[in-house]
Amino acid sequence: MSSSAPSDVPPPRPSLHGFLVIDKPAGWTSHDVVARVRRLVGERRVGHAGTLDPAATGVLPLAVGTATRVLEYLAGADKTYRAEVTFGVETDSQDGDGRVVARRDASALSEAAVAALLPAFRGPLQQIPPMHSAIKVGGQRLYERAHRGEEIEREPRPVVVHRLQLLDWRPPVATLLVDCSKGTYVRALARDLGAAAGVGAFLSDLVRLRTGPFALCQALTLDALADAPLPWAWPAVAVHPDAVLPGWTALLLDDEGRTDWGAGRAIAAPAAAGRCRAYGLDGAWLGVGAADDSGRAWRPLKVVEGAA
Repeated sequence: MSSSAPSDVPPPRPSLHGFLVIDKPAGWTSHDVVARVRRLVGERRVGHAGTLDPAATGVLPLAVGTATRVLEYLAGADKTYRAEVTFGVETDSQDGDGRVVARRDASALSEAAVAALLPAFRGPLQQIPPMHSAIKVGGQRLYERAHRGEEIEREPRPVVVHRLQLLDWRPPVATLLVDCSKGTYVRALARDLGAAAGVGAFLSDLVRLRTGPFALCQALTLDALADAPLPWAWPAVAVHPDAVLPGWTALLLDDEGRTDWGAGRAIAAPAAAGRCRAYGLDGAWLGVGAADDSGRAWRPLKVVEGAA
């Protein structure tokens, strides 16, 4: 009988998949946070949905591993912010990182007057994006032109402000709760409120409280993530990729169906409509699909690794 010595080779590190809800610190770009998280979790596939300005803090959801396959379904999510708008001062970027370009006396502005401005900025709006934004015009980012001192005409974009509430008034600073659609620039909202008040304004502080299903109360700081004993603590710090698919039909597949799904073959169903999220009998997430034109089958759209 032969025996062998225990191997000193450590077990392979498990792959990590899911969403991390990060509380972005001030002064960091969204790309900075992605790069830091890649190092902390040892996973190259990390992405974010919805850039948060460097000066802003709060919810920045990051998709890790196979969660990147459904990142697009979070990109269009509504968002909620707590915003501080300072009246009487304008900056070229419309936030605190910019250069002051105008000052006006806002001492006559009252809490009632600020509250009276808000109804006009609720509901569907046509908003002109800031020059300091990542929108491309003529193949160039607007902020690249702004850094060269250029100011060009921008087309208004449709956005929706679902809720706009005055939380606090400490002259000349208004604290607002803003619940809005994808693509809304809170900096532009501050600019337009200042114009409506006749004294100018800029966004002096911004905290993102929510992106889609992810809220600030569940967010981790980068320090907390660095202290987590990964990979073993992953289930405690991450959210399943299907969290961004609320209301989608859940499709449970046996072994034969799982094989067909992994091969990209349609799954017959008595009735199929809309989109679905697929799982194996063991609970493994297999990806997402959509009803075919006949309404009698589910067609795989995104098959995650290990589905076959």
